[in-house]
Amino acid sequence: MMNGLKKRPKITPLLVCADPRVEDWPLMSSPFPQTLVILIYVYFVTMLGPRLMENRKPFDLKRPMIIYNFSIVVFSIYMIYEFLMSGWANGYSYRCDLVDYSSSPQALRMAWTCWLYYFSKFVEMLDTVFFVLRKKNSQVTFLHVYHHSIMPFTWWFGVKFAPGGLGTFHALLNCCVHVVMYTYYALSAMGPAYQKYLWWKKHMTTIQLVQFVMVTVHIGQFFFMKECPYQFPVFLYVIGLYGLIFLVLFLNFYYHAYTKGKRLPKVISCGMSFRNGVYKKAQ
Repeated sequence: MMNGLKKRPKITPLLVCADPRVEDWPLMSSPFPQTLVILIYVYFVTMLGPRLMENRKPFDLKRPMIIYNFSIVVFSIYMIYEFLMSGWANGYSYRCDLVDYSSSPQALRMAWTCWLYYFSKFVEMLDTVFFVLRKKNSQVTFLHVYHHSIMPFTWWFGVKFAPGGLGTFHALLNCCVHVVMYTYYALSAMGPAYQKYLWWKKHMTTIQLVQFVMVTVHIGQFFFMKECPYQFPVFLYVIGLYGLIFLVLFLNFYYHAYTKGKRLPKVISCGMSFRNGVYKKAQ
């Protein structure tokens, strides 16, 4: 070697390991466009929006909210069907399901469904925008904004590197939960005449708990398998940690709100839900 120096090992860029099938899909060429969108979202819902609304009356968004919520329900049902047909009801074992990187119709269908789920996380940012425009600023908690920011950010990496396999089970479950939740939101937004159809409101927390238990158990299998060559195990650690953290948060809420019979402070109970206000009657 020249000057007695050893040649440094070549470092492989992370994006070399990316799935080439998704390269040209919207927002997938680089993480920077989505990062900009997320930063604009955080800035608007925490600073700009409240400032603009400070001396204005709350917007009457009843009709837009009804349309929006029912649209999310329909979109979630469609994604459930696609997740099932592209793997979870069509070949997956619910154990060590690997990512299929082939160009087969089923593999491409799963990858595209993952992208749709990723895109839905940006649509759901409107939850917070509605809060701001209706001057429900107490519901724009740190946990709420954090959830709506971190989900699209982390899912970009999921779609970019591992669009399929056992790392997508939590997305299927989340779509199922959203069908129930956004149906509740839509009916609640329709006014007092529809409150009689919301008798199942008290079960919303239980549904969330079941979701996180199932996610944690499903991902937890990976750590007890003798051999499971899942291509990007780091994603399973992230999903497992995320599911476990929210399981603990919801168990804590459930214990104080229902077992002990005590109501949590408004800011905490709102912060515990994905879409703050789930535990109280919509205004």
